[in-house]
Amino acid sequence: MFFIKNIFLLFTCSLCSKLIIAQANKPVTFTAEAFLQQVKQYHPVARQANLLVDKAGAELLSAKGGFDPVISTDAYRKTFDGKNYYYYTNPELKIPTPVGVNLKTGMESNGGNFMNPELTRGNSSYAGIEMPLGKGLLIDKRRAVLQQAKIFQNQSEQERLAVLNDLFFAAYTDYLQWTGSFQLFKIYSKFIDIASDRLRLVRIAYNNGDRALLDTIEAYTQLQSYQLQQSDALLQLNKATFELSNYLWQQNNVPAVVPAYYEPDTELFTMASLQTPVDELIEQSQEQNPEIKMYEFKMQSLDVERKLKFQNLLPTVNFSANILNKDYNVIKGLDAALFRNNYKWGLELKVPIFLREGRGDYRLAKLKLQETDLQLISKRWQVENKIRSYYNENKFLQQQVQTAQSIYNNYDALLRNEELKFKQGESSLFLVNSRETKMLEMMQKLIELRMKYYKSKYAIQWAAGLLR
Repeated sequence: MFFIKNIFLLFTCSLCSKLIIAQANKPVTFTAEAFLQQVKQYHPVARQANLLVDKAGAELLSAKGGFDPVISTDAYRKTFDGKNYYYYTNPELKIPTPVGVNLKTGMESNGGNFMNPELTRGNSSYAGIEMPLGKGLLIDKRRAVLQQAKIFQNQSEQERLAVLNDLFFAAYTDYLQWTGSFQLFKIYSKFIDIASDRLRLVRIAYNNGDRALLDTIEAYTQLQSYQLQQSDALLQLNKATFELSNYLWQQNNVPAVVPAYYEPDTELFTMASLQTPVDELIEQSQEQNPEIKMYEFKMQSLDVERKLKFQNLLPTVNFSANILNKDYNVIKGLDAALFRNNYKWGLELKVPIFLREGRGDYRLAKLKLQETDLQLISKRWQVENKIRSYYNENKFLQQQVQTAQSIYNNYDALLRNEELKFKQGESSLFLVNSRETKMLEMMQKLIELRMKYYKSKYAIQWAAGLLR
């Protein structure tokens, strides 16, 4: 009894292990969507494209630093030959604002035998503003850098989409090549089985005296031809598999290889017509194509530069005003008398006579803007023509695929009829093989046309900048 139990246990374990191995080697359909998702998530180029947005965010943060409040302190003291010449301690808080006005407040502690008479002796405090009234009133370098950094952040997102658009199109193309190579290999494998069965039957008929020796040679030659074509198809499939592996990565930048049990989604080659009209595609591309959007953001950045350069044509008029008070409480006793009797203001005026530098910089900024506008017009026209070209190519390829499918169906019908006549002794093996070869050649042509058709379909989306 114990022996029987052990035998049953070993049999169960062996069966389970065989099921596990069979399950592990079971073909897995690797769809285009799953493939692209892995490319988008782990491919170094896709991750590098994400860094463009991160870099733009860092530059925006740096530009915002121009509006950070600043605390500064000036402290000096001089003592010589037993005399206290002077001492100054002046901490100050300056707060820049987005409208170009700087708010400031501070305290002073000054004294000494030979201190500057312009300074207030003892402890005092002040609060005031600094603002431009001419050059820099509407925009200055600090505000321009912040505006351009915000524009560059949006532009970097479009650069990321442009990189992904190119990457996905290349990945789609190689996936189609892998799918086509896989189908060709499977077709040749199928015809090898057919040719092997035919050779076996012909040899049986030869041994029975119903077929000539040449028929066995004819059947064997056909089998060898298919084996040679299958070998070449396997070589192309291996090459396409390694090409596809270039796009597969795992976490921590670890490259991956397409597993041997992965199979492409052959349903991808199911015939489908375009649903989006070409004019709608063009309109959608003009709004979403990242290359076009990059030019638009570049023009916005250049327009900010133009506004900044225009400031060089204006006179420099800087105004500053402070209210003053004793001790360290600037708002103590705040009333009209304090404003009349305790204040400090200043005005700086500077006007270049010829304004040659300002006029030259402003003219150059306008020319850059015009140049980019012309580039944008040209890019829009190029994108539109590229979409129309791929769209027309796709329509022609669709017609060719339909024609090739019809020819294949006809060859298949002719082959079936020839095989029936061969079984009835009314045809030769040479004619059967000839029909079969023609049908196989047409199937190969049909697969190539389908690959071109779907490549042109993805090329339309790529030209429109919509692969993402």
